[in-house]
Amino acid sequence: MTNSELLKAVQAPFLQEGRDQIKTGMEVEVYQILKEGNKERIQRFKGLVIKVAGKSSMERTITVRRKIGAFGVEKVFAIHSSTIQKIEILRQFKVRRKSIKFIRELTGKAARLKEVRKAK
Repeated sequence: MTNSELLKAVQAPFLQEGRDQIKTGMEVEVYQILKEGNKERIQRFKGLVIKVAGKSSMERTITVRRKIGAFGVEKVFAIHSSTIQKIEILRQFKVRRKSIKFIRELTGKAARLKEVRKAK
């Protein structure tokens, strides 16, 4: 067994189902479990995926950007983290790049992306 095969075998039980299909340009809602003292609650974060990073599936992270008033808020989530309850894909936009960080500087009509409709 090579090192990469051994690494994949060790990581396999920790991988979550259906989370590798997330791409840049998707609007997602991430449900994250937060612990505050001895209580647990679920926090939702809805926004646009502006970057997908990580070589192996276990290292994969997404950067989600959300506009709140005049400010932009970004969070980085590890896709296969145990604190992520689920990731819901809401919409898909047409993008041609791996990272759409340029959207940070755009406002108004310039920041619009064309939605890709799924055929029924």
